[in-house]
Amino acid sequence: MTASVDRHELRQIIAGLSEGVILVEPDQTIAYANAAALAMHGAEDLDELGQTVDAYRERFALRYRNNRTPNQYPIERVVSGERFHDVIVEVTRTDRPDVAFVHSLRSLVATDRDGSPSCLALILKDVSEQFEAEERFEKTFNANPAPAVISRLSDLRHVKVNLGFLEMTGYTRDAVIGRSVYEIDVLAGARSRDLAIARLNAGETIPQMEACLDLPNGDTRFVIVAGQPMALGDEPCMLFTFADLELRRKAETALRQSEERFAKAFRLTPVPTMLARAEGFAITAVNEAFGRVFGYSADTIVGRTPDEVDLWVHEAARTRFETAVARTGYVLGLEVCLRHEDGTNLDCLVSAERVEIGDETFALLVLQDITERKRSERDLFEAIETVMADTSWFSRGLIEKLANLRQPGSDHAESHAPSMTVRERQILDLICSGLGDEPIAQRLGLSRNTVRNHAAALYRKLGVHKRSDAIVWGRDNGFPLSKPGEKN
Repeated sequence: MTASVDRHELRQIIAGLSEGVILVEPDQTIAYANAAALAMHGAEDLDELGQTVDAYRERFALRYRNNRTPNQYPIERVVSGERFHDVIVEVTRTDRPDVAFVHSLRSLVATDRDGSPSCLALILKDVSEQFEAEERFEKTFNANPAPAVISRLSDLRHVKVNLGFLEMTGYTRDAVIGRSVYEIDVLAGARSRDLAIARLNAGETIPQMEACLDLPNGDTRFVIVAGQPMALGDEPCMLFTFADLELRRKAETALRQSEERFAKAFRLTPVPTMLARAEGFAITAVNEAFGRVFGYSADTIVGRTPDEVDLWVHEAARTRFETAVARTGYVLGLEVCLRHEDGTNLDCLVSAERVEIGDETFALLVLQDITERKRSERDLFEAIETVMADTSWFSRGLIEKLANLRQPGSDHAESHAPSMTVRERQILDLICSGLGDEPIAQRLGLSRNTVRNHAAALYRKLGVHKRSDAIVWGRDNGFPLSKPGEKN
């Protein structure tokens, strides 16, 4: 009678507890379960929970957190008198698989004066929300492409690693988990390693710093590493995150090598070459050939504009050149007159193109001194003038050829479009005579599309985009060569 009264009083005590309590008899009968224990199984009463251990096994499937199905359920371990604590299991109802819980279990085995078990109890705590949160964190952590490692502060061992870190370093998961922060050294080569270790030991935030990780294949990898304290369950940990610097360093190395090659080619090219900013044309560099031909040293010209050093003889030519570079990004073989440092005028061909160096835009100018060639041409023109003073004994065709040599326009046309074909010259001549595509096609015996294709190729060579610009260019350079009505 006394044992029955004691058991009744025990039930009254545990009925209101927030923890679940299941009382089991040595014969594997489930004697009692409080309301918290029933709720943790989605059960309304003891019959739904199971009157015996075998009935309980039929109605609930248990799985340890390591995904292993136990040979013995914790409730059976209680019956056998085993003492345990902090056993984590997932519990699912076999008749309602959508009803699942995560329990933290411990046993309570009380004995009488003779040492025989007098009270066998399974104590349950519902930790479903905690483990759901941990599962969400686990999925997020593993899916995050940013490399990361979590280390336990109590023993400084790595407890979690994500795919991003494994892919970046080449380590396997098993090679990282359980190793210390000094074995798989996440602070290797850190610029402020002493500070980082002090912060790690104190469980404080580790600021971003560059480091050089040792890889399993013997290579190294430059990274930025940072540490943030966090709790994993009830365990204080440090979350290490990494940013891979390898791609940036490779890009920086490639850029540096490219700039070195450009600088070497710029310096050694035998043609006068100048580098200027695209906006304003302030000169940033000149090569040795520029100083040799124009007399300016780099110290006297760098940082100034061509206008400030009075390099251009004709202001209109400078304006036309800079406008063309700004509009199209390049100029090809423009004939201009530039001034030597001593004031001498030099006939030059200037070509330019916009280039990107780093994050800035520049204009690269190549200047070719053609003063001697122009002098020879002028001597030739003077000879032609002398010969043509008496043309009575020349044929008309020869006179026209001499006249074309004498006309500056013809020379300009050749210098600006040295690769212009005979057909393109014919079409330009007829365009400048005011003819449209259809009359030109009829005149030359071509289809209209063929005329358009030739015209498009012609526009590209002249650096123009429409017919009116081609007419202006042609008339500035001696076109039309034939009179309206004449056939070429």
